[in-house]
Amino acid sequence: MTLHSPFPADVSPVSPVVPTPVADGRMVYGMSIDGAIVPAAGGGVIESTDPVTGEVWATIPRGQPEDVDRAVMAAHRAFHNPEWRGLSASARGALLRKLADLVAQNGDWLAHVEMKDNGKLLAELNVQMKYLPNYYYYYGGLADKVQGATIPSDKPGVFNYTRYEPLGVVACIMPWNSPLPLMSFKLAPALAAGNTVVLKPSEFTSASTLEFVKLAELAGFPKGVINVVTGYGHEMGDALVSHPKVERIAFTGGPVAGQKINEAAARSMKRVTLELGGKSPNIIFDDADLDQAIKGAVAGIFAASGQTCVAGSRLLLQRSIHDQFVQRLIDFLGDVTFGHPSDPGTQIAPISTAPQMAKIEEYVAIAKGEGAKLVRGGCRASVEGYPNGLFYEPTIFTDVTNDMRIAQEEVFGPVLSIIPFDDEDDAVRIANDTIFGLAAGVWTQNLGRGVRMAERVRAGTVWVNNYRSTSITSPFGGFGHSGIGREGGITGIMEYLELKSVWLSTAVDIPNPFIRR
Repeated sequence: MTLHSPFPADVSPVSPVVPTPVADGRMVYGMSIDGAIVPAAGGGVIESTDPVTGEVWATIPRGQPEDVDRAVMAAHRAFHNPEWRGLSASARGALLRKLADLVAQNGDWLAHVEMKDNGKLLAELNVQMKYLPNYYYYYGGLADKVQGATIPSDKPGVFNYTRYEPLGVVACIMPWNSPLPLMSFKLAPALAAGNTVVLKPSEFTSASTLEFVKLAELAGFPKGVINVVTGYGHEMGDALVSHPKVERIAFTGGPVAGQKINEAAARSMKRVTLELGGKSPNIIFDDADLDQAIKGAVAGIFAASGQTCVAGSRLLLQRSIHDQFVQRLIDFLGDVTFGHPSDPGTQIAPISTAPQMAKIEEYVAIAKGEGAKLVRGGCRASVEGYPNGLFYEPTIFTDVTNDMRIAQEEVFGPVLSIIPFDDEDDAVRIANDTIFGLAAGVWTQNLGRGVRMAERVRAGTVWVNNYRSTSITSPFGGFGHSGIGREGGITGIMEYLELKSVWLSTAVDIPNPFIRR
């Protein structure tokens, strides 16, 4: 079985994973349940389309609730199986580090598969895949360093200590914009903590997850510890979120879906981690290094075609520099290059999905209707050689007020709203006037101002004189409607553990049993 059809001849897995079948030039994927590659119970499939060419390049199973039940029950059995439950924390860590090695060896392959699915720049994906092993190295190293405590009790005759224990089955639901990094934010700490997992990637971008899970099998994870189900959220989501054997839901996606998941999980007292996007302010003061701030503004909204949860989609400019900065920004984008995401010269890759393209076009129309002034873009881009590609021009609106929908609702595309402000207080007022609070940027050469703004802006991450810097060592999450909980860092593993208090009697004789000690 070869893998030549959708990829260049020199692009293939490095490790001897089970090859994915190719039929009629399309990759044919199965779900991974209990260590076996299986079709959907109902036999349905979903076609995966390359956003650059508009052509179908793969099919994935269209799962149903019964597939969810099969996967969850497999994970439940694996959780209680001594083959997994009997492993020491150090042994779990060793498995994660072995997985990290395999991910490092296959980074080029995973990058190409993800590019085919969501159209992200291969240059950025290569960076992401080179970093991806660090998720598993980090949590592999942390697995045996989660410690309880001995508590100096004020009760005589007892010894009190605490211990952390895994929850059980964790359901991880990922979006389409960065499937493997956002999956790893969840999977690595969940496994390090000793849980078992059911992964549900987006129906638009399931292929890279299905390739990744083969590496976990090679690493030696027991059957059922990691399972992958694929399909439409509206057909499988309720079954996954409400399943009685699922203990925690880890979700990255839109706020509407996140709210529904939170409500459904609450009915069965499930724990949740929700990262739900934002409307992040990127604030530029008149004392900033404007050359660097221009780059920060571009990185904040036009990198990845604006399809990032931390997109700096509200650019707040101090009035004294507003006009010159807008012109410099337009000039900077004048020679922006569209093209195939595998081309090193391409700067702007396509929008990942047709529904997302329609959403962007809708919001551009809304902004015009609200009275915002379009000063750049606002239309699809025509790219030679790719007439069916989902390319969209970097789009800039001025004359935006913060009460407009374009300033309050997440577009998730290359659409920038520019809002002027007068001083620090005004900038803070505008920045915080939103239901979201995921990220923010501040550009100033005044160190005191940078510290003050970082304290006053309500956001889970604040960058000062940079934008989009992240690390597995640092917690990530949001305020308000941007989510619940944190991913990354030591905090990340604690989300997947239960704290237990243990009381040991050291007394020779138990006192009066009718009186609480």
